[in-house]
Amino acid sequence: MTATANFDAAAYLERIGHRGAVAPTAATLRALHLAHLRTVPFENLDVGLGRPIGLDEGALFEKIVRRRRGGFCYELNGLFAALLRALGFDVSLLAAQFPREAGRVAPEFDHLTLLVRTAAGDGSWLADVGAGRGSIAVPLPAESDEEMWQPKAGAAFRLAWEEGRRRLWRREPGGEWEREYVYSLRPHALEDFAEGCRYHQTSPDSGFTRGRICTLATPGGRVTLANRRLIVTEGGVRSERELDEAGARAALRTRFGIEPDR
Repeated sequence: MTATANFDAAAYLERIGHRGAVAPTAATLRALHLAHLRTVPFENLDVGLGRPIGLDEGALFEKIVRRRRGGFCYELNGLFAALLRALGFDVSLLAAQFPREAGRVAPEFDHLTLLVRTAAGDGSWLADVGAGRGSIAVPLPAESDEEMWQPKAGAAFRLAWEEGRRRLWRREPGGEWEREYVYSLRPHALEDFAEGCRYHQTSPDSGFTRGRICTLATPGGRVTLANRRLIVTEGGVRSERELDEAGARAALRTRFGIEPDR
């Protein structure tokens, strides 16, 4: 496994609690993906604190692995791609756009998602550990249009072609299919997402500049801190309560393993 001054695959695996096989197979990919979602929060705390977020791999590794923080799509999927490559997977970074209100167009690099191919030849997969509450729990077969129910995500997902690109769709039990992001199959380098990363840190049109979010998948559902509202879903049952700032900071420590000022 890769270990350099900036990247240590073994330390990354310890960070996400993965102690199983590391051969570049679909089974390993599924295990790594789920472990990541349950240990590394999707969060934007640095945006609210005015700390610039860059896409240097060493800085991302220091933040997510060494300081045990989370991040948003560019950070989480960007570093997860580095881990997968270190383990022998072939990974392409893809640009995606989430739906916007009528008349508004998302930036080209609105979201970073991953296309992963295994060395074992058991398929190509859409992987994404950086989509927050709408995340797929395990990777989807990238070339299939079949509906897939994912109990660990509490939703069904499918992919479909849309004007030469692929659209991810999501449906919760009893609900209608909802559009998630659409992505192109053209691969990019991580630095190509720098402008999108700046946009989501600075634009008033970005949801990340409008309030604090920290969310993490759990074995029974999900826990989310939205500003000072703590939302816990367990076994399909949702509860919410408003916290004061001290309580919100305590929740970051106890629920997400994050020291707010670290």
